[in-house]
Amino acid sequence: MDKTWNNKAWFMVLPVLVLVAFSAVIPLMTVVNYSLQDTFGSNVFFWAGTEWFQQVLGSPRFWNAMGRNLIFSFIILAIEVPLGILIALNMPRRGWGVPVCLVLMALPLLIPWNVVGTIWQVFGRTDIGLLGYYVDRAGIDYNYVRDPYDAWVTVILMDVWHWTSLVVLLSYAGLVSIPDAFYQAAKIDGASRWAVFRYIQLPKMNRVLLIAILLRFMDSFMIYTEPFVVTGGGPGNSTTFLSIDLVKLALGEFNLGQAAAMSLVYFLIILLLSWIFYTVMTNREAGN
Repeated sequence: MDKTWNNKAWFMVLPVLVLVAFSAVIPLMTVVNYSLQDTFGSNVFFWAGTEWFQQVLGSPRFWNAMGRNLIFSFIILAIEVPLGILIALNMPRRGWGVPVCLVLMALPLLIPWNVVGTIWQVFGRTDIGLLGYYVDRAGIDYNYVRDPYDAWVTVILMDVWHWTSLVVLLSYAGLVSIPDAFYQAAKIDGASRWAVFRYIQLPKMNRVLLIAILLRFMDSFMIYTEPFVVTGGGPGNSTTFLSIDLVKLALGEFNLGQAAAMSLVYFLIILLLSWIFYTVMTNREAGN
């Protein structure tokens, strides 16, 4: 029996396609256009070919910024994922404590990024900030403005405070979806707490942890607002990540061609690393 195809449904998604074209595709093509040309203003362009890409890929400045980004993302994942799982494991499963914990976990996620940066900018000051004041009173020489190590510690603590809740909520969603029959069987078998986590809870959280790791990696690798507000990329270039360096290149130096090429390389790196993360973790899940 022949099927009759109704293509009128495409008209339902046409507004979405138009919106995506204006909000994503057209700006992307503009960036590609700038990356292949040079301009001295007045909307006059000169063909540059791959010159800007060669400069970006051959620049130690670019690779140093990417190295800082990778180190930051690795530290963030190493802290936030285990910490988020630990907090989720200790949250109540029923009773009045559930909504209270969920609301408390969701609060940091509701704060705008620039406000988070401002909060920690004040929080880390040794004269009026709680963190800076008490660390200084403890005899520790702390100043995130002039010491690169202190700047890194401050930015990492800020991100952990802001985004660990996302891992907690996703992990908690995976935990509450586990049927009670699994825990009852483990109790009958006399399984330890570690065995329950290793063979029941962790496998059941694989999918949500994959989402959590992907989201946190992409967001931490693209981080801009929070460290820019707190440190401005300093002291020196110690917290100048790729996103901050890109803005400095485009707006500070007005080098639009090289900035466009750098943004495309930046985009491809994020896409590649995210694909690698996804492939490795899905293959591992399939193997289990």
